[in-house]
Amino acid sequence: MSATEHPPQSLEHATMRRVILRLVPFLMLCYFFALLDRVNVGFAALQMNKDLGLTPAMFGFAASLFFVSYFLVEVPSNLALQRVGARRWIARIMITWGLITMGMALVTGPYSLYAMRFILGAAEAGFFPGAILYLTYWLPNAYRARILATFTVSIPLATFLGSPLSVALLELDGLLGLRGWQWLFLLEGLPTVLLGIACLFVLTDRPRDAAWLSGTQRDWLVGRLAEEGAHRKPVGHLSLWQLACNKYFVTMALVCAGASATGSTLSVWQPQIIKAFGLTNLQTGFVNSIPYGIATVLMILWGRHSDRSGERTWHTAIPLLLAAFGLCYLNLSGGLVTTIMAVSCALVGAYAFKGPFWALSAGWLSAGTLAAGLAGINAIANLIGGGLMVNVVGLVKEATGSFALGMLPVAALDAAAALSVVMISRAHARDARTAAAAA
Repeated sequence: MSATEHPPQSLEHATMRRVILRLVPFLMLCYFFALLDRVNVGFAALQMNKDLGLTPAMFGFAASLFFVSYFLVEVPSNLALQRVGARRWIARIMITWGLITMGMALVTGPYSLYAMRFILGAAEAGFFPGAILYLTYWLPNAYRARILATFTVSIPLATFLGSPLSVALLELDGLLGLRGWQWLFLLEGLPTVLLGIACLFVLTDRPRDAAWLSGTQRDWLVGRLAEEGAHRKPVGHLSLWQLACNKYFVTMALVCAGASATGSTLSVWQPQIIKAFGLTNLQTGFVNSIPYGIATVLMILWGRHSDRSGERTWHTAIPLLLAAFGLCYLNLSGGLVTTIMAVSCALVGAYAFKGPFWALSAGWLSAGTLAAGLAGINAIANLIGGGLMVNVVGLVKEATGSFALGMLPVAALDAAAALSVVMISRAHARDARTAAAAA
């Protein structure tokens, strides 16, 4: 098909529609099960903690070990994806973490739980930044915030749908001699293995290899991405050590840690916070899903607004401030309704943040640092947000009897992150003006 048969706007629309429909729903489904794998431990705890003799601090430590190994393996995993190709590497990640999730049904005490959570983090490491990296191979800048927001909607959606699903699986307690929490791990791990196999048939590594695009569509997309990639980025090609010392990279990692801490701590502790109001396990699951349903809708709308306006900084900072407000308000809430309102504010902020933030980060990283940069940002954010803050909440709960007080350090991190993203964006604007004046 010749270029003249497609006006440029029509060609762009047809190409991007085909790319989005081919890749995004499938990756969302994969990510849904990745997040379900993280959420389920919070619901398993409703039975498992008593069976294994876990205190709040022990459970918090077990939950946090996932993020420690995740941190250690994240960057090497994304670099391997860049070399091996997304199709095979994402399949490998999903198959191994699905098998290990099923193996979680075999834990018999705190130490076996610690070991399995650590191994699980290493197995899953690289999926999220790998998927983000993979989508940057296919998405021009103008599409990134809305599509990344749509992709990351799997995060609240996993809890919105996973909450009632997980507590329903707990009701299988006693079937074939297994506890409900064991069925939870077995039945939520199996689909991940099957999706990993499907990756080998659905995904294509790069646009130039996409037989499902026409020749004209491939040429347009490859050319558009190459043109955008040629523009100067504030973070150019750097070694891993230079990247770790780069002010943009370090700041963006710490900014991401705020939202990560909010999402991680609530996914682990929120079921127990809600159940403390005297609800049954089944009631807890349905009530727990409400804030995630709200966040699912609003994060997509926020990402679209960011793309339409072309603004990234304030679309990243404002959600962080909302998250900080929600976590602070949690300390003032005395009933179930006000607690759900506070948690909803926190989760809307944590998830509306993601589309604009990852579009901003990908736009600042050159092609040579994109794989390591995205993985490094996510790894550091998960280590601080999941590895550290999940532990902090457990320790404060054990010392004071209050989950809400444990959330205050997370709120402070969110507020600091909002301030940091505004400051680093202004520094970037000053650097750009200085470079333009010197040219």
